[in-house]
Amino acid sequence: MREFQVRFHGRGGQGVVTAAELLSVAAFVEGRFSQAFPSFGSERAGAPVTAFCRISDSEIRTRAPVTEPDALVVQDATLLHDAGLTLGLRPDGYLLINTSRAVEELPLPEHLGVLPSGHLVTVPATELALRHIGRPVPNAVLLGGLAALCGVVTLEAVVSAIAERFSAPVAEANGAAAAAAFHLVSGIAPPKAPVGPWPVGPGVEERIDAQAD
Repeated sequence: MREFQVRFHGRGGQGVVTAAELLSVAAFVEGRFSQAFPSFGSERAGAPVTAFCRISDSEIRTRAPVTEPDALVVQDATLLHDAGLTLGLRPDGYLLINTSRAVEELPLPEHLGVLPSGHLVTVPATELALRHIGRPVPNAVLLGGLAALCGVVTLEAVVSAIAERFSAPVAEANGAAAAAAFHLVSGIAPPKAPVGPWPVGPGVEERIDAQAD
């Protein structure tokens, strides 16, 4: 494969840098070259954060920021109000957005209209994280969605990367959340399974189930 570049956008506290690192590890698990690194800026909670990941079958020699991503992962939909957020996305690229809203309801710039059908997808990653993990951290969830959306890595590799990063109980919960997102994006209904005993807000289950239908 040629070099595949992914750019992650989110806010401090959402695990944006960890998402890029996990994707890099998932690619390494599958025998490819990869790198992940953040941009430098404010590290305070809630501040915009950007991170990058490159995946290739050959050695990667650059560490420049990704300006023309093949895939863009937006971990916080409020960032879409920044008109420059999606600039540089390749015409055949992929855009994955963490939101329970439909694509048609989002304030997206007109240039995204050139994306091929099925390349622009939303997934309720925060809700899935609450359901499976008990915390509103969408990073691992979105990696499951990305695996289904563009196939740059497999779900199995994502789960392996999660298992390497986290201890068993946390890894299992994050792996289950990633798998749920994978099933949502791929169009295959996730199997009904028990979830953790964590409280979720009103309507969360309904939004998840509606997107799975």
